[in-house]
Amino acid sequence: MKSFPNFSPQALHSFHIPVMGLAYTIDSPVRVAHLGISSTVSLGDDMLIERVRRYYGEKFRLPFQPIENADEDSRARRVTEYLNMLSEIVSIKLKEQKEKLLQSTLQLEAFINMLPDYSALRQELIEMASSYNTAKLKKWLNEHLVAGSIDVNIMTRLDKVNYRKGEPLPVEYNDAHASLRGFANSKLQSTVVFSAGMNPRLYSYIEKFEPFYPKPEVGLEKKIAIKVSDYRSALVQGKLLAKKGLWVSEYRIESGLNCGGHAFATQGKLMGPILEEFKAGRHEMVEGVFAAYRDALKAKNRYCPSEPPAQRIAAQGGVGTAEEHEFLLHYYELSSVGWGSPFLLVPEAVSIDANTLDQLAKAREEDLYLSGASPLGVPFNNLRNSGRQRAQKEREARGLIGNPCTKKFLVMPSSDGEEPICTASTKYQEAKIAELDAMGLSAEERAERYEKIVEKECLCGGLAVPFLDEYGLETKLEGKGATVCPGPNIAYFDRTYSLKEMVGHIYGRLDLIAHRDRPHMFVKELQLNQDDFRDKVSAFLKQPDTRMREQLASYADNLASGIDYYLKLFSELRSWFGANRSRMLADLKDCSEECRRIAATLSEPVLADSIQ
Repeated sequence: MKSFPNFSPQALHSFHIPVMGLAYTIDSPVRVAHLGISSTVSLGDDMLIERVRRYYGEKFRLPFQPIENADEDSRARRVTEYLNMLSEIVSIKLKEQKEKLLQSTLQLEAFINMLPDYSALRQELIEMASSYNTAKLKKWLNEHLVAGSIDVNIMTRLDKVNYRKGEPLPVEYNDAHASLRGFANSKLQSTVVFSAGMNPRLYSYIEKFEPFYPKPEVGLEKKIAIKVSDYRSALVQGKLLAKKGLWVSEYRIESGLNCGGHAFATQGKLMGPILEEFKAGRHEMVEGVFAAYRDALKAKNRYCPSEPPAQRIAAQGGVGTAEEHEFLLHYYELSSVGWGSPFLLVPEAVSIDANTLDQLAKAREEDLYLSGASPLGVPFNNLRNSGRQRAQKEREARGLIGNPCTKKFLVMPSSDGEEPICTASTKYQEAKIAELDAMGLSAEERAERYEKIVEKECLCGGLAVPFLDEYGLETKLEGKGATVCPGPNIAYFDRTYSLKEMVGHIYGRLDLIAHRDRPHMFVKELQLNQDDFRDKVSAFLKQPDTRMREQLASYADNLASGIDYYLKLFSELRSWFGANRSRMLADLKDCSEECRRIAATLSEPVLADSIQ
């Protein structure tokens, strides 16, 4: 049996379900937490959260008192009440799960078969099942069977200022601040995952909440995780929070391009070398950050543990086979691996409407693309001809441009100092098209610029619709059609799956990959970076400048370094890559040659005179 140094012997599963959109994982804890599977809920849309809370309050006959938009501190209170409800529902379902396992050997066997072979708890349960002593099994279940973590996600840059009677409210009522307060005031003992970059003002706000500080015998009631793309960013943010007396309990490393949702290119820095840097530096990082953490707690006259609190390293983005999953756990010594996009094909685990589910099951590589659909101006993974795109085309055919801005979560400050505005809104797009018409552009250039304007999708609506559509709820506020943002990895699966099937695939008991041309996750990420590099070089050749050339030279160096790393890795660790190794090395060779060809255009003599 392979060893997994940082997989806890008391853990049920070695994977987690990351946050997906606003609605796709909004109720995943209700669906899977009682099975020991951890998932992450988005706190981005409190209006959706309130409607989900109402739905589950009725379903489980739990008390529900509506919190209206105009009520005092409505966003934070909605978050708190929903998370408390999730906690209560998961407790109910966990109790039911234990009763099922006690009453049925078939249920117990099915549960055991969901667990990885290397789980110590699985081995103990197998021994229990062989004798099936009810009293002993009941005692064991009460001591060891715990629910998966109900984690929450906050996108740090989505921290919109809110107003009352035309006046801006204090900063603690900003969107991200209020979401954090809602989590901090909830009953959950879990983790808040910060994504989309650093927000120092929000990080300082965490200091106000007791559950984030350690307690004797208890440790941390609420933990902090940061989604990062490289070691340096992790170290900077870890030290920044440590100096405030706050400990980062987990770094979630995500591929910049081989992921779902918003994509953040990392200038050719590839996932393998980044994970290697974390592996090499994790102990030094823990010790260095702990020194700052200890000093900060002492300065605040707070309890300080004698040893650094536990710190997990997880990774996500593009993983799609049991071999990749085990390699990440074993070689890079990860605590958990995130499986996102494949779970969009598992309706037992996520909220998803039937039409979107069918489209995703049929999607191939050419149906998935990096778009300009996000109002945030960040590249956004998208599905061609999604429900939201079809709805927008129908509106456009009726002469309606853009979307009514009903939720305003993605509004950004305008350049002219007027009220913040969303680039997917009707008001913004009509103004931009009017400017376009006044420019006297050629028909071809106008059409190109026009498409970039109207491409923006109302993510507040499109990413909230899946839950509402699944349960036949009203979508007047959100509009028609779902936005879905899968990673490229979903193209290699070809149908919907049961939860049992997907978990079996993760642990190597089944092979659900339908298209055998799927490249290794590291190779796929390299290919995506190669495409991004080509696009940026093409843009540079049209309009050269010195600064961009320097950035592209660095991009080329990072790609070359990453390829060298993989060539060595794949050559030396033969036992891990088996029959796929020859193809992986051939793919690397092809990528290396193509990257050199693209980079060579940066050295063409004609450019030297044209760079300003």
